[in-house]
Amino acid sequence: MELINENKKMQQLIGSTLRIGVMTACCIAILGGAYYLISHGSEPMPDYYKFHGEPTSLTSLSGIFGGLIHLKAANLIQLGVLVLMLTPITRIILSLFDFAHQRDWLYVAITTIVFLVILLNSLGGIL
Repeated sequence: MELINENKKMQQLIGSTLRIGVMTACCIAILGGAYYLISHGSEPMPDYYKFHGEPTSLTSLSGIFGGLIHLKAANLIQLGVLVLMLTPITRIILSLFDFAHQRDWLYVAITTIVFLVILLNSLGGIL
């Protein structure tokens, strides 16, 4: 009976993690979007006929956090995207611990493979 309660608590933790992660990411992105419109809403429309890549400050962790120190709105939006991306990864890690606690080694192996594929793709597109 105690094992069932532990499993239910873990499932509730995983579900809460997803809800809280998505809500947090949305709030951060909405705040960043509002701040961006307040800061840059009166600027002229950009030229969309030419492609301009994003600066490094929006595509690297050090750039995102460095821009947050300087209160840049686009970096706040990127932080929201980053939190949104980390939410399912957190779920995978929690599931991995849950399966290990249950001694379900097949699912531990599958979850580990999924986590490694996501990690390697995030670090440099290795797979």
